Amino acid sequence: MIAYCGLNCSRCDAYIATREENDSMREVIAGKWSKMYRADINPAQINCDGCKSDGMKFFYCDMCEIRQCCLSKNVDNCAGCDSYICDILAAFIKLAPEAGKALAILRSEK
Repeated sequence: MIAYCGLNCSRCDAYIATREENDSMREVIAGKWSKMYRADINPAQINCDGCKSDGMKFFYCDMCEIRQCCLSKNVDNCAGCDSYICDILAAFIKLAPEAGKALAILRSEK
């Protein structure tokens, strides 16, 4: 399940913890992500059914510029965008190079 940004939701710790209903995993993730992103993330926020789902999303996903952009342009992910690679995506890929690799593969398949 590839998110708008190119990340694989099914490999995301928040997605896995939600699927497994694993509260101890949520605690570990919240601590790790709080340090990594210099934010105050608590275990209750670690709930996500995937970026494109109608269900729960990690609290940041509703604010995600990439997600909002793809929704507004009605594209499945950034690989299908006429503005690929925009400044927002380029900055994100610096943080998550695996997303850039996935998008490049998707784009080459089109």
